[in-house]
Amino acid sequence: MDLGHHGYGQKPAETAERKKRGMEAGRRMKAAVIKETSPGERRVALVPDAVARLGPAGIDVLVQSGAGDGAWLSDAAYADAGASIVSAAEIYRTADVILTVTRPPSIGELRAGQAVIGMLAPLADPELAAALAARGVTAISLDGLPRTLSRTQPMDALSSQSNVAGYKAALVAAAEYGQFFPMLITAAGTARPARVLVLGTGVAGLQAIGTARRLGAVVSGYDVRPTSRTEVESLGATFVELTSVGSAAGQGGYARELTAEERQAQQEELTGHIARHDVVITTAQVPGRRPPLLVTEDAIKAMAPGSVIVDMGASALGGNVTGSHPGETVVTGNGVTIVGAENLASTVPTAASNAYSRNISAMLLHLTKDGALAIDTSDEIQAGVVVAHDGRVVHEGVASLLLPAEGGTGVDGSSD
Repeated sequence: MDLGHHGYGQKPAETAERKKRGMEAGRRMKAAVIKETSPGERRVALVPDAVARLGPAGIDVLVQSGAGDGAWLSDAAYADAGASIVSAAEIYRTADVILTVTRPPSIGELRAGQAVIGMLAPLADPELAAALAARGVTAISLDGLPRTLSRTQPMDALSSQSNVAGYKAALVAAAEYGQFFPMLITAAGTARPARVLVLGTGVAGLQAIGTARRLGAVVSGYDVRPTSRTEVESLGATFVELTSVGSAAGQGGYARELTAEERQAQQEELTGHIARHDVVITTAQVPGRRPPLLVTEDAIKAMAPGSVIVDMGASALGGNVTGSHPGETVVTGNGVTIVGAENLASTVPTAASNAYSRNISAMLLHLTKDGALAIDTSDEIQAGVVVAHDGRVVHEGVASLLLPAEGGTGVDGSSD
């Protein structure tokens, strides 16, 4: 397998390719917004406010009729902003770039030379990358953005959508919990505040903490990274420190790899903390891999009847909670409600779409030069997000997932 320069499959024929695709100076790119068709998906890749910002960069926007309906954004709003409202067939026939939230709905209608930009989850679905490469489609996935670079923050869709999801997770928990979140003193008596524990204090976890605090709950947060204490406490929550692994911080305060004994001690101590809370929200996710198990069967059995667990890590690969399933709410024999939270960002569609639109617009503008995409995987941002280009899967991590043991499918989508 020839992955080319630096292992990412870049080829030196960039000038010839641009000429072939008609990217002459002055040409205006057609970027199209397709209507999402995944079950329950209500977000849209671009909102009307973004249309005017793309025009000066030589980008005309096409919008499939009804694309914004799920987020309460009408065709008229897009037209007023300067977009052209067209059919899906027109988009597949004429668009240079198709903007999506998730995977494109009709891969078979994509043509060679087109590009797709969205959250394609190539590490979880490398076959999609292979299928796009086989059709000669350039696939760009915001999932792979190198988030350590400060200049990528406007493009960081994972963070923006996790922020929305964390907010909604706290609301879902409050709706499922049979008592009040805040302390209430009324003529009918006093209700104590709910005790909420958030496991994992990344973007989603911190937003869940902040939202639960604003709802009046007494909130605690836990993360294996000791450095997250400051962030948790800045939101008015208590940081849970497990004494059984108190010495597990390596150089710089970051968590080192735990031994099997330390992991067991950690789980037992964490189970005790879980049992003392009314609501637990778990947020740990690993793209393309099984999420870590944080709430065991023993922990669930130790919780009081009426307690609620919202598992944001629930997926087809598993979840953070024993017995959770994506998109399902179950009640255990001891009265604990487990919510397998799935695609929470899509349940706040307007806010999520507004945030995502800014992310994908920033990415599109970064990739655009002279009214065309300028693919250059030596650029450190593009090295992370460009998955397929020029008929091949060029992202090293995704390509490695497609390597056949014996025969099968190659990284260009062909059989060996």
